[in-house]
Parts: sequence; C-alpha cells; structure tokens
Amino acid sequence: MPKRESDTTRVKKIASPKTSREMLLARYAHVADSITTLFFPFAEVVIHDLSDQTVAYLSNNLSKREIGDDSALEDVEETTRNKLLGPYEKVNWDGRRMRCVSTALFDDEGRAAGVMCINFNIAAFQDVQATLDLFLRGVGVIAQPDELFKDDWQERINTFLHGWLRERQIALNSLTREHRRELVEALYAEGAFKGKSSANYVAKVLGMGRATVYKHLREMKTEAE
Repeated sequence: MPKRESDTTRVKKIASPKTSREMLLARYAHVADSITTLFFPFAEVVIHDLSDQTVAYLSNNLSKREIGDDSALEDVEETTRNKLLGPYEKVNWDGRRMRCVSTALFDDEGRAAGVMCINFNIAAFQDVQATLDLFLRGVGVIAQPDELFKDDWQERINTFLHGWLRERQIALNSLTREHRRELVEALYAEGAFKGKSSANYVAKVLGMGRATVYKHLREMKTEAE
C-alpha cells in the first residue's frame, strides 16, 4: 500500500527512535511468532516501527519483504486512534488474496510506537472451497427418478423431520421427551408410519425406544376412533 506523505506528519506522540525498536522487539516479537506458529503456514505477522516507518520484524515471511524496508503504511492515524484496523483484504506478490488486521502497539507512556499487521492467506482456503463446490455440484447430476423412489418412505420421513426441526430451530440431538412425542404425532398425521418398519426407523432416528413409539401410535389410533 502506498504511503501518504501526511501519515508521518499527522501521527502524534510517536516513540523515540532510540528506544522504540528495542522495545517493540522485546515485547511483541514472541507474540508475532506465537500467532504464526499457531496458524502456520497461512499467517504472516509484520511489526512496523513508527519512529522511522520501516519493517522492524517479520515472522513467517509470506510477502517477501525484508527488515528495514519502507513500511508503506496507510491510515496510521486511524490505526493508532482506534487501536485496530480491519479486517481488510489485499493482494500478495503472487496474486493471492490475504485478509489482514492491523493493531497499534504502544509504549509505557501510551505513545504509538509501532503497528502489528497480521496477514492471513485466505487463497488456500478458497482453493479448497472451489474444489468442494465442484465435487458437491457433481457432473450431470439428474433429479431423483420418481418411479424408482416413489416408495422411499425413509427419505420422506427425513425431509419432514428436518423441516420440522428447522421451523422450530431445534437440533436433533437436543430434543426433549415432549419434542419427540410431538414429532411422532406430526409424522403420524403425515402418514409416515405406513411404510414397513417405519416405526423402528423413527425410533432409531429420534433416539427413542420402539416400545415408546408404538405406545404413542396406539394412543393416537385410540383417540382417532
């Protein structure tokens, strides 16, 4: 990012160049290394020294910069005022996209001494996403043949069940006893128990005993008479 001439003149109270770099490295170099170690090999952390606007430290160098290079920082005043800038995106030297966050670093007197930029390579995940999208989309996938699956009562139960859960914003593994009873009743009203072994299937899916499902079905049949 190109440096604007006004950046260096607008930033107030920048730490002394005699002590800022030593302080920055002593306090924050290990923090930078911790971040890149955790997210290796996808993250780069750069510490910029605001006393002379140069790169003071590089951890897991992905941008091919060097210590002492011009920082070329933008929005230094905003970063030091808000303490955090981002996330924003930029393009790396190889054309791959990186998502970045910049955070201000201060000395003991509260003066802006540096900026730490965390640059995360999201292109690697975009490649994985593109591969997954291609796989999930498939090649020449056709609609389910009506004749072949017209008696697929298991799929009809699955479709109804998960539609019921979505409407109520309930997870399958968090169903209460009352929820399970309501589901059995709703499935019965939909005719889900006409299929052979359908009661056993519902019992397995809902984590109920078969005897409990049959009990609910008997009660509903009795009430309907």
